[in-house]
Amino acid sequence: MINVVFLLLIFFLMTAQIVPPAPFDVTLPQATADEDAGQTALYISAEGEIAFETARGDAALAQAVAASGDAPLRLHADAALPAATLARVLGQLTAQGATRVEIVTEGG
Repeated sequence: MINVVFLLLIFFLMTAQIVPPAPFDVTLPQATADEDAGQTALYISAEGEIAFETARGDAALAQAVAASGDAPLRLHADAALPAATLARVLGQLTAQGATRVEIVTEGG
């Protein structure tokens, strides 16, 4: 029986999808809704630095919109990010064709 458990454990470890680490530390705002697992994530630091995978700045915005397709684009914005900067970035995403953007928060 223990052999079966170890085989299952190895199977799940080998087939699990490993999420790449975030390009920089982001403190997420608090919320009470459940978090949905998505694939496309755009990161914005407290200083307004934008990153998507290896791209930075405006190139990151374009790549994130292209990669999300019809799926919602998940935005990991630091809680200390000024609202005006967030609004500007959301406007840029809309201008580049993003139709759905979800802001990721921590459950509280």
